[in-house]
Amino acid sequence: MMRLALALLALAAALPARAELQVVTTLPDLAALAREVGGDRVTVTALVPPEADAHYLDPRPSLLVPLSKADLLVLAGLELESGWLPPLLVSSRNAGIQPGGKGYLDASTVVHRLGVPTSVDRAQGDIHPGGNPHFTFDPRAARPIVAALAERMAALDPAHAAAYRHSAKHLDLRLAKFAAEQRARFDALPADKRQLIPYHASLIYLTDWLGLTEVTTVEPRPGVAPTPAHVAHVLETIKSRGVGVIAQESYYPKKTSQTLARLSGAELVVLPAGTPQGKDYLTHLRGIADALYAALAR
Repeated sequence: MMRLALALLALAAALPARAELQVVTTLPDLAALAREVGGDRVTVTALVPPEADAHYLDPRPSLLVPLSKADLLVLAGLELESGWLPPLLVSSRNAGIQPGGKGYLDASTVVHRLGVPTSVDRAQGDIHPGGNPHFTFDPRAARPIVAALAERMAALDPAHAAAYRHSAKHLDLRLAKFAAEQRARFDALPADKRQLIPYHASLIYLTDWLGLTEVTTVEPRPGVAPTPAHVAHVLETIKSRGVGVIAQESYYPKKTSQTLARLSGAELVVLPAGTPQGKDYLTHLRGIADALYAALAR
């Protein structure tokens, strides 16, 4: 009997620690940050796949399963998920993760927002009245999110509050160091090399972090498909300004960007939309920075 008890104790010690918190995020970038802050005390599920456009997720019933069990929901906010998340939240019947609840964290409330329009008009295209929601491209924006994650996890799981805060502090230092190093690397490029043309107005935080100039966009207005006249204007702009890079996320159509690159000699850089499963946030951002730097520096 004693041997059996010892064996059971040894087995229990060998098993991974039970996750205390069930965390659901909309974006895979937010999921990656939550995993680093929570460690083995959390189980994290991202609703949006890494290569999907978070504006247009299919609100399939299977997404209700993690939401119904979640202790904490983390979203980007700024209407990024407004087309699909609200009905899922209602159907989840999980009072703790409803707006205003202890388990509801809107990351946009803690970041410095860029791209806040002075006026809102349908003629401006698909804009976000509260500001641009694509802030996870910037490690500087991730820092207050990490702090907010630690505090919310600490409130939901007070027994491990110190561990969450310790992990967040360590990650914050790494984010700050990485952000400064990359900015210095890009600042060392000649001014004419620090130009690019995004497909969509979604890279504003990335270009602000790295000190790059967005000359124009392939789309004439956010969410509006490029017209022949606008494509001709972009091509002329690339040639006259000597722009060497066109950049876009992987989920946007590539045909127009590829044509512009072929006709102008610019390089098309296709960026991963979100942190892949199994990869950490800083490794994901480093890959983006390295790809852009290689294209800009050539």
